[in-house]
Amino acid sequence: MEKYDIAIIGAGAGGLNAAFEALGLGKKVVLIEKNAPGGECTWSGCIPSKALINIADEIHTAKKYGEVKINGKNILSKVRTLIHKAHKAEAVEVLDRAGINYIKGYAKFKDSNTLDIDGKEIKADKIFICTGSSALVPPIKGLDQINYLTNENIFLLDDLPKSMIVLGAGPIGVELAQAFNRLGVRVKIVEMAETILFREEKEMALQLQSVLENEGVEVFTSSKGIEIKKEKEGVNLIIDRDGNTNEIKAERILLALGRKPNLEGFNLEKTGIKYNNKAIEVNEHFETNIFNIYAVGDIVGPYLFSHMGAIQAKQAVKNAFTDSKDSVDYSNTAWCTFTDPEFARSGMKEEDARSEFGNKIQVFTHKYSDLDRAVVDEKSQGMAKIICDEEGYILGASILGERACEMLGELQVIKSLRIPFYRLQEAIHPYPSYSELLLTMSKNAYDNKK
Repeated sequence: MEKYDIAIIGAGAGGLNAAFEALGLGKKVVLIEKNAPGGECTWSGCIPSKALINIADEIHTAKKYGEVKINGKNILSKVRTLIHKAHKAEAVEVLDRAGINYIKGYAKFKDSNTLDIDGKEIKADKIFICTGSSALVPPIKGLDQINYLTNENIFLLDDLPKSMIVLGAGPIGVELAQAFNRLGVRVKIVEMAETILFREEKEMALQLQSVLENEGVEVFTSSKGIEIKKEKEGVNLIIDRDGNTNEIKAERILLALGRKPNLEGFNLEKTGIKYNNKAIEVNEHFETNIFNIYAVGDIVGPYLFSHMGAIQAKQAVKNAFTDSKDSVDYSNTAWCTFTDPEFARSGMKEEDARSEFGNKIQVFTHKYSDLDRAVVDEKSQGMAKIICDEEGYILGASILGERACEMLGELQVIKSLRIPFYRLQEAIHPYPSYSELLLTMSKNAYDNKK
């Protein structure tokens, strides 16, 4: 029986980062994954969706200057080619050369130090659970009678459907809705909340919703799918809105209603680990109630992002093998929805900040339409909002607009390093650039300070 310092179950963002962090500390590492390394992000999440979005953006731009013939089969084939190209950086050969022992198989606990991998047993001083999450499938009547889509199989389609219902208007739903619509698919979004991206600043979410509708996406908000009927031409979704029912039809339906943790099939009950249907329970150091077993990423939350799983994994390994006993500061969590325009966010919304601090906050806004670069690029849709405390430190930031995700990075630096927002205006920003959006608001913050 082989013995390791650390055994890691799952080779997604959390597992891969845990493996390389442990390797850097001189530990003997085994990484176990039932599929190819890379996880959901590589094979059915971040990478394929961004590849599809980029192709759709190029086609959308090209349509301004003439007719574009769309070949759905070639587009989806190109997406899969790009997936495999991106995967090369985390391929088994790369892991082997680094010194990580990679085992393809299904790991199950025999006890808190022993794993069974398809009949082969290994032991490890520390075991990390990084099994991620999968698409949530709701208990809608008739759903089990159709061949529905999720992010896990939509990129495996041979061709683009003629029409599609997207059930759920979170980040995955709106990203794919816009991309497929730009590729000629007639798209309808159904969302229970009163706006798309309901966790974001409402005024900005409504702006983005208007963009989608102007591009041809039909949006049904405050609507709940209650039944699905299979028809010859595709599917018929019956929705309820304030007690009134309506029918919407399409060739295919995509479920984008959130994620569920991958908890089943690992014999967790044999370890005594505490967990519920939403997550494995861990403390601030990512330790479970079993002293040598850790868990990170989507399996614990609270934020289901690849970059969050990576940060948690690195910190958890340090906690496990060094004198470090640190946690992750979730107040500096940032994310981006890769629509066009992009929607980036860090920290609190204005509503949250007022709830906690009352009127002892400062709010700075600026529109893209007042930005020279955005005007000449014809990218003037959107705005930014920065919320600061009385002393000028950033509590939250939201940006809807061109290059929003990249600009949020600049705010993340000063937010994480506890630099007052008004000091950003001391740094020279090139003209004309989108970063002048931040510069203008920082100057306003400086003036407000006087």
